[in-house]
Amino acid sequence: MAKSIAFENTAGAEGHQAVALRVQGDRSVFFDCAMRGYQDTLYVHAHRQFYRNCEISGTIDFIFGYATTLIQNSKILVRKPGVNQQNIVVADGTQQKNMPTGIVLQNCEILPDPSLAADRLTVKTYLARPWKAFSRAVFIENVIGDLIQPVGYIPWNDLEPNTQDCYFAEYGNSGPGSVATSRAPFAKGIISREEAAKYTAEPWLQASAWLPATSVPFDSSFAKA
Repeated sequence: MAKSIAFENTAGAEGHQAVALRVQGDRSVFFDCAMRGYQDTLYVHAHRQFYRNCEISGTIDFIFGYATTLIQNSKILVRKPGVNQQNIVVADGTQQKNMPTGIVLQNCEILPDPSLAADRLTVKTYLARPWKAFSRAVFIENVIGDLIQPVGYIPWNDLEPNTQDCYFAEYGNSGPGSVATSRAPFAKGIISREEAAKYTAEPWLQASAWLPATSVPFDSSFAKA
């Protein structure tokens, strides 16, 4: 468990992949922490991971990995990328359909960092792209700013789009970037409350079995009525 710690990689927007924090321990908890970087800031490498009241900033694929990840009540700050670059918040690496992995953001704010604020409508920013074939990213009860492109999601690249079996879903979000009517056709889009419940803390992380012992606050189900 980490509390009130900042992890930073200062390589900058032109430094390409530059991880600020790599996490692979099961039942990892980060509370009141900051992860600051540009491309590939937070590498959620493996197992169950929980983040609460954190600040995570970056540009390209800045929350990525293969873990079973839940980020609650945190600020997701998108920074200004390098020339001719675009921003992607999440790049999950789930490789098989039966893997219980993915990245879930719940009750967070997805907003521009001050460095991007003036250019947030011209620099393209997306919620996610599928790093691997069964990439899974779920956005629940977040406030999503106007920096997010209406399409929401893009393929990994032209040679390996990874769009056929990925799972990109949304439920109960608000803010101008939450309008899902023009989302990419390969995205799941808006899901039911019953479906979204599968990605809340109790079923997703088996939270009641271990999170209370950390004394870190958490929402076991939905944060909002």
